[in-house]
Amino acid sequence: MDRSFLYLKSALLAMEPVNTVLFLARQSGGGSITTKVQTFILDHCADDVVSKGNTWHKIYMKNILKSIISVAESSNIDMADGLYEQFAYYMTLNVEDGSLNDNNKICKHISFYLSNGHGDINSTNFIVKLQCSLNMLQGDTGCALWPSGLLLSEFILSHPGTFSNKCCLEVGSGVGLVGVCLAYAGASKVVLTDGDVSTLANMEHNLELNEYITKNKVECKHLLWETASESELQSFQTEIVLGADIVYDPRYVPHLIRVLSILLNHGKSDLYEEKVSIKYENELSHYKEQKDISANALKEAPVAYIATVIRNDSTWKYFLRLAGEANISVQDITGMSKSLNLLPYMPSYDRESVYLFKLSSLCN
Repeated sequence: MDRSFLYLKSALLAMEPVNTVLFLARQSGGGSITTKVQTFILDHCADDVVSKGNTWHKIYMKNILKSIISVAESSNIDMADGLYEQFAYYMTLNVEDGSLNDNNKICKHISFYLSNGHGDINSTNFIVKLQCSLNMLQGDTGCALWPSGLLLSEFILSHPGTFSNKCCLEVGSGVGLVGVCLAYAGASKVVLTDGDVSTLANMEHNLELNEYITKNKVECKHLLWETASESELQSFQTEIVLGADIVYDPRYVPHLIRVLSILLNHGKSDLYEEKVSIKYENELSHYKEQKDISANALKEAPVAYIATVIRNDSTWKYFLRLAGEANISVQDITGMSKSLNLLPYMPSYDRESVYLFKLSSLCN
């Protein structure tokens, strides 16, 4: 299948905006939405989108077909057989206001085009199924997809060796996309956390949708930054901390810094206690004790990767100031991360607006 047609189908399954779909449809048709492109959407996309969702998905496809018909008619392009009929079918569907209000979720299929080193984009197409919310105006932001989460996911999949066989914890996990990508990249254990109960329930549902990847590797935990205890945070045994768009409200920044400080300093006190106790051990076990110390010393200190859109400069500066006071190094690696463009069908996803930072404790 031609690459442009693959991207078009991926955009529809991800329920990208109408303008994005029209842009990709024109690309597939060499500049216009030809009958071949229309037929492809009818034969390979429309039913797939509708069958994977609810009433909202039918409304989405109705709007897509309506826009395609409008563009084709205004450009004097022939209509594909069945296009009017399919649009008419969606128009006659019985859509009740109550059904829409009761189910404000949609299922998006996010396709990551991974390179296998031979230029073949078909054999390594990794798809994540995500239930997302349409109700962001009612505060359901944790169940939505955001650019920072997409960029962090691309970073993970572009550098799987960094996360392979590591215990990873994400703060403010939202829909759980980052967690699924961590499992795919080979993380030994993934802990996804969020402070909102409804977001956590939606996240658990998404893990079930991707169970073939996440089973026995990813778990969800309710975690409030302001009440999380030091013992609870250290019990996760975290090697890599992750977060996407978690620096947004200055009221929560001090709590976030405290959580990050504990996670990034995990194991330091344990190692100190072990060294003190070893000092007084008898000489017969000296060799074994020195070997244990070396193993602990060689263990890498925890690090964090934070992706964020800096929407409020004063809030970000506040975060940096508190991080400095907590002896946390914040390094901008946006230009050095070299993440691959694994979502080429998402021109609406503004990568340039997202920064990527690497955090570490200066106490280690």
